[in-house]
Amino acid sequence: MTKLSLSKEKISILLLEGIHDNAISELAARGYATVERLPHALDEAQLLERIGSVHMIGIRSRTNLTAKVLEAAQRLFCVGCFCIGTNQVDLKAARKQGIPVFNAPYSNTRSVAELVIGDVIMLMRGIFEKSNLVHGGGWMKSAKDSYEIRGKTLGIVGYGHIGTQVSILAESMGMKVVFYDIVRKLALGNAQPVDSLDELLAMSDVVTLHVPDTPQTRNMIGAEQLKTMKKGAHLINLARGKVVDIEALVAALESKHVLGAALDVFPKEPSGEGDEFVSPLRGMPNVILTPHIGGSTMEAQANIGTEVAQKLIEYSDNGSTIGAVNFPQVALPVHDGATRFLHLHRNVPGVLRKINDVFSARNLNIAAQYLQTDPELGYVVIDADGDVDEGEVLNDLKAIDGTLKTRFLYPGRR
Repeated sequence: MTKLSLSKEKISILLLEGIHDNAISELAARGYATVERLPHALDEAQLLERIGSVHMIGIRSRTNLTAKVLEAAQRLFCVGCFCIGTNQVDLKAARKQGIPVFNAPYSNTRSVAELVIGDVIMLMRGIFEKSNLVHGGGWMKSAKDSYEIRGKTLGIVGYGHIGTQVSILAESMGMKVVFYDIVRKLALGNAQPVDSLDELLAMSDVVTLHVPDTPQTRNMIGAEQLKTMKKGAHLINLARGKVVDIEALVAALESKHVLGAALDVFPKEPSGEGDEFVSPLRGMPNVILTPHIGGSTMEAQANIGTEVAQKLIEYSDNGSTIGAVNFPQVALPVHDGATRFLHLHRNVPGVLRKINDVFSARNLNIAAQYLQTDPELGYVVIDADGDVDEGEVLNDLKAIDGTLKTRFLYPGRR
């Protein structure tokens, strides 16, 4: 009877897209030595070739983990998205195979908030258009359509982690802040909530969007909403590419109803640096276009590297799923001296009883048990005392109808 679960040095970890050194340092400090880091993304064919031997994978926004790739990932037990979004992973397919997906939803909030403030100033002063003219040899020394931001109204759509930081920064610079959110939120500082999106649009000199990509938010800023905006106002979108109707925005800019815009995200973005960015917004004056870099600062990438690596380590070491976007959330204390079994199953009646029967049939004491369910999944962690034949127990757990994935850990892994 072996007394070791898979040792850390044998766990194969693949990190793609130039993930920060902090991730390597965190993994190494906890004993994970078999780490390969590549500076670029892999396409589906390359992933299919590599994924079969990988236990943990870390990606950013350009690598797509499709259902086909995940189906080929026979050894994969967790995924780390070293970014905010997880749209690049088929979460349902990962969930079906018992693979939790972790991300870093808050590590780059300050970076995004600072770029918003920079965009506000650049738009209100018409800096982008003036800079381009000077680069081309021109000289437009004029105060026309150039304003201080002090005393102006900033409307924030989506008052979450980024929206609230934008609120604090804007108010410190003398702006009046109003916000709209579908969930009632506590205002920070002197910010004021409004009752509707239309109310916010009509009163704001600058509107900035901080909402997720959902069916409700797609094209939430269209022709009617742009008409509702104050004439001469500015629009900023550093949220998701599909929340703004680009054709409608072009029309509003051409008519001068909207005086300027800054966008960092787009409905369709190039898959790589060599691909051309195509948009009707290209070449328009007082339109700032940036390549999805709102959270791309060295500080943000360092924070993300640390945060996601720690989540992967905690799941690998003790089964904790706190921070997983597609899994029941379980926080697990260490139980010294016990063998820890992890069991993920479809949430159907009778599974927990069958799990307990596996241990009672062997006269094994369950020192601790943790269970969390959602409508589809159940996740159970069992710490068993005594002389455990982990191979037999694992086989019996796998045989339970509804089982998706099982594994076991020993104190030496934690």
